[in-house]
Amino acid sequence: MTNPEAEQTEPTPEQREAERAATQRLERAVLAAEQALIEFEIAVETFRIEVENFSRLHHQRLGPMYSRLDELDALIAEAVAARTGKPEDVRRAEELRGLVQPMPGVEELFHGWIDSEGIPPEAAAMLNEKPVRPPTRVRPSEEARRIYRELVRRAHPDLARDDAERRRRDEFIVRVNAAYSIGDEDALRKLTEEWESGPPPAERTLDRSEELYARLEWLAQRKEMLSGLAAELESSAIGQMLKMAPDDPDKLLEEIAEQLLAQVSEREAALAKLAAE
Repeated sequence: MTNPEAEQTEPTPEQREAERAATQRLERAVLAAEQALIEFEIAVETFRIEVENFSRLHHQRLGPMYSRLDELDALIAEAVAARTGKPEDVRRAEELRGLVQPMPGVEELFHGWIDSEGIPPEAAAMLNEKPVRPPTRVRPSEEARRIYRELVRRAHPDLARDDAERRRRDEFIVRVNAAYSIGDEDALRKLTEEWESGPPPAERTLDRSEELYARLEWLAQRKEMLSGLAAELESSAIGQMLKMAPDDPDKLLEEIAEQLLAQVSEREAALAKLAAE
């Protein structure tokens, strides 16, 4: 006597083939989503590094000029107050003097060995896992960008198939990001060689449909998180400045420096004129 339930639950060869084809399509969708997410994450990370580098170089290179302008504004206001004796001029001189940094150019005195918060770079690197050597440019060279993108595409943690592999990739990508942030092409090439000589990635196996759907859901959540980060970076003050020069952000620093130097010259001339009168 046959079992009616067994006859109802046992899939036919056609059904098995249809399920296998559906799973394969889902597997291809997951692979495509993974690659798209990695490309998006590369774009976000490269922009994040440019924002960080621009902010640091802006402070290092232009900070002394801003300090000089503040000092000149205070000196001019003090000269005017001393001449007129008016309460409003005295008050303005006191306000501008209060804006002047106690030690303008302190970073230059220490040749970059202490940052704006008084923390040695070695300590900051240990705390933040960032390189001690400061960047020389906002945007690393095209060759550094090419090596970086290719390396991240191959070693990205999202391609890991288990927790141990993800940890290995996470640690490796931290080093890759650190080398890229300072535009170190040699370090990136060595990291490429290291990855190529390391253990081969685990072969992909066909996941069950439930696991693949869960993977797609995780990828969608991660993309949403990255979209929020990208929006935050783009809306920041430095992000807005970078939008002004998307092709050559380093040139923007030079243009700002030229404008500040012109303002310094104008203030110095005004101060000299006041002293001569």
